Amino acid sequence: MMRKITSPLAIVAGLAVSLSPTARAESGWGQLNMTPGVTAMSRQIYGLHMLMFWLCVAIAVVVFGVMTYSIFAFRKSRGAVPDTTLVHSTTVEIIWTILPIAILVATAVPAATTLIKTEDLRNAQLTIRVTGFQWGWNYEYLNSGVSYFSRLDRASDAARQLGSGIDVSTVPHYLLNVDNPLVVPVGTKVRVLVTASDVIHSWWVPAFGVKKDAIPGFVNEAWFNIDADKTGLYRGNCAELCGRDHGFMPIVVDARSKDDFLTWLKAKQLEQHPPAASAPSSAPAAAQ
Repeated sequence: MMRKITSPLAIVAGLAVSLSPTARAESGWGQLNMTPGVTAMSRQIYGLHMLMFWLCVAIAVVVFGVMTYSIFAFRKSRGAVPDTTLVHSTTVEIIWTILPIAILVATAVPAATTLIKTEDLRNAQLTIRVTGFQWGWNYEYLNSGVSYFSRLDRASDAARQLGSGIDVSTVPHYLLNVDNPLVVPVGTKVRVLVTASDVIHSWWVPAFGVKKDAIPGFVNEAWFNIDADKTGLYRGNCAELCGRDHGFMPIVVDARSKDDFLTWLKAKQLEQHPPAASAPSSAPAAAQ
């Protein structure tokens, strides 16, 4: 019987393949982190997130490294004797007081800068009022006379019903598609006014780095500016537990070029506000 021998080189190669970006994406590892998104603001938020992440990793390595070294280097089996006279160390106390303060101050600067930018609504080129309701969204383009509702698409709604017998794998973008997506132009600063008509909802589109609570009687503000070359569909969800059908309240944003958006907006205006029929030039002659 021949014994199978695995060389260390083969083991290392296997680990390298399993840890490659492609393998992580296929196995789902690539979905565990935030995404950079398609706006400059979302990428700044992602950069801040990664800065804090690696800072936490570095702190954890130092703290647990010191703990592990202390446990093994100063164990009783090696003859270590506890110092019962040690009460405190002034040097250590100064270090572990100043160091956290320095870390907090250093991280406060990029965090505050990013937070201020997320609230900078100046120079918005398009304003849309977003109203959440159980269970969908109403979009109103202010000063344009265009307003419509957006709900879960009929295919997903039919498949989700108990006993429908529909294989959900056959439904495109199951529970992540709507009948009327929000249409916006790329390369444009879009301001959204978020509110609700019944209970608390939350308008969340990860690719934009935008998540705002929709609260009845209150208006929250947010903005996004999609990169000029990033047309396409972007999906999100209501991120607030708003009732029994909370999971069936997706968000879809259709990002179009500026010309395509203007064409769509004009068509929508004509659809919702058709021109009145012109009056007849003269009254019909009276019957003799």
